[in-house]
Amino acid sequence: MSTTTTSSPSSYLACVEACERCIEDCLAKDATAHAACIRACRDCIDACVLAAKLEARSSPLAAEAKRLCKLACEACAKECAKTGCSTCATACGACASACS
Repeated sequence: MSTTTTSSPSSYLACVEACERCIEDCLAKDATAHAACIRACRDCIDACVLAAKLEARSSPLAAEAKRLCKLACEACAKECAKTGCSTCATACGACASACS
């Protein structure tokens, strides 16, 4: 078993769900104007899913995945705050903190 601490699976899931909703909102508004937000959300989703999977199986790579997840979540929270996606920004900020 890995000696790294585990993040809350609910933090990963909440972040993924918020990012998926944010992408849909951005697409409905103006995909071109919100392209950076959409890209940040996609990166965040992928990083959260990877971290959750590696952590669940106590992979020796889980700690690295959590660091990546933290970076992706921080970047997404920053981008979402700029575009007014406050729910996503909050979920991503919480997930970044959980991955610290």
